[in-house]
Amino acid sequence: MTAVEGLRDIFTKNLRTSGIYIAFIVIVALFAVLTDGVLLAPGNITNIVLQYSYILILAIGMVIVIIGGHIDLSVGSVVALTGAVSAILVIKNGQPWFVGIIAALVVGLLVGAWQGFWVAYVGIPAFIVTLAGMLLFRGLTYEVLNNISLSPFPSSYQKVAGGFINGLFGGNGYDVFTLVIAAIAVAGYAFSAWRSRMGRLRYQQSVEALPLFVLKLVAIAVVVMAFAWQLAHSRGLPIVLIILAVLILAYNTVTTRTVFGRHVYAIGGNLNAAQLSGVKVKQVNFWIFVNMGFLAGVAGAIYSSRSNGAQPGAGNMFELDAIAACFIGGASTTGGVGRVTGAMVGGLIMAVMSNGMQLMGVPQSTQQIVKGLVLLLAVAFDIYNKRRAGAAR
Repeated sequence: MTAVEGLRDIFTKNLRTSGIYIAFIVIVALFAVLTDGVLLAPGNITNIVLQYSYILILAIGMVIVIIGGHIDLSVGSVVALTGAVSAILVIKNGQPWFVGIIAALVVGLLVGAWQGFWVAYVGIPAFIVTLAGMLLFRGLTYEVLNNISLSPFPSSYQKVAGGFINGLFGGNGYDVFTLVIAAIAVAGYAFSAWRSRMGRLRYQQSVEALPLFVLKLVAIAVVVMAFAWQLAHSRGLPIVLIILAVLILAYNTVTTRTVFGRHVYAIGGNLNAAQLSGVKVKQVNFWIFVNMGFLAGVAGAIYSSRSNGAQPGAGNMFELDAIAACFIGGASTTGGVGRVTGAMVGGLIMAVMSNGMQLMGVPQSTQQIVKGLVLLLAVAFDIYNKRRAGAAR
């Protein structure tokens, strides 16, 4: 494949996946201009990471749910409940910070198992089960907190979402450690991409032209190092960013290189075909929701750490932000299509838009209108692609 053919392939055949990255670059550039560069200032980039990390974590689980042909409307309430349980143990009963974290994860897993049972083994649609869960777990949050907020958490707990790793390698006005970690990440990605390319060539599969492949790696390296440079000039490497990066790498591997991941895509793409192929649909659906509950527990711990307390109304509308991130990132409304990386880019688009509009002083009502229109256009684009693909056949 020549470079010209590769570019044409990116902008036509793979418009669904490549278009989101182009849109992200355009949106970042637009808001950078509209905010006079404040959007890309070191301190603001750090704030974006801290403020939207829990939405991105929820989006990782949500995209797997959506790929499987389901939806989860309860994650915001689960974030509130897990944070509340953690607060009761750490703030009210004086337990160590890690006990609160473990409790949040366990509660998340139990919630996921509860909902997975009703969806997978009883056969109630996920929409109904999680709608009931949204009400049930919000009510339990009020009961756990006795209708009051609890704060503050000890400083050790706050570091989960607000701590930084810096100064290990020194630096004059910037943190060298952050740059070293970013360079290692770029090198690791380049090595993985090269191995994948060589593997495809061995099996005589088509790959992009070598110049285009190198150009893509260079572009990714420039973006990552520029991002790290800004973080290094602020407060260093956020702990929550390390947690998020580990989750992204782990779940990208799970969805693309494991039997479970292939079964999730199979169920969402064609349920009858998956059943006839021997996929254990009930078990896969059960574990999809257990996983979503676990990640909601992670997000609940991080959000409570970030907000330095637990509130009965915490996590309100988080489920809609997570769902929007997945659909903007290329997931299909009918299941079977989507990627973790796409959901992350979709979440970052929402984060950049929200942060940019806040910096511009745009009213909250207008921000909601803009987000709604962006989500609507993303789904319309999905439907347009399906109709075009159907016509092509």
